[in-house]
Amino acid sequence: MMTLETTGLGGSVVVGHASDQIENMVPVKDRIIKVTFNADVHASLQWNFRPQQTEIYVVPGETALAFYKAKNPTDKPVIGISTYNVVPFEAGQYFNKIQCFCFEEQRLNPQEEVDMPVFFYIDPEFAEDPRMVNVDLITLSYTFFEAKEGHKLPIPGYN
Repeated sequence: MMTLETTGLGGSVVVGHASDQIENMVPVKDRIIKVTFNADVHASLQWNFRPQQTEIYVVPGETALAFYKAKNPTDKPVIGISTYNVVPFEAGQYFNKIQCFCFEEQRLNPQEEVDMPVFFYIDPEFAEDPRMVNVDLITLSYTFFEAKEGHKLPIPGYN
């Protein structure tokens, strides 16, 4: 059984969704959500980082796969690490990442370019929440930082 990383409030990570839950999800076909993708790089990191798609359309209860591309254009190896957030903030509790590159160090050698997948779904309960009735656009945003010894990443919402 696979354990999933789930976006909680403030972009915090909640563990606990299991693969059998995903297999038993029922898509809410009449509730289409546009998911857009954003990529930022902190000034200390000289990487090129961008989403490979600007948007995809999903329905709650259906898995989706998106990709980001990162390139180290420098002549030395660089280690980066990313954080993410979901906008609108209230929708974050329904945004579940099954596989993601965030919070893990990513080493890129000189001139290396890699694809970084994000496998996710929006919880079917999204469609039942009256606060989400007018939400038809969700933005997933990643920011990469250079990983340095002894530095801790800022966790959104816990500063």
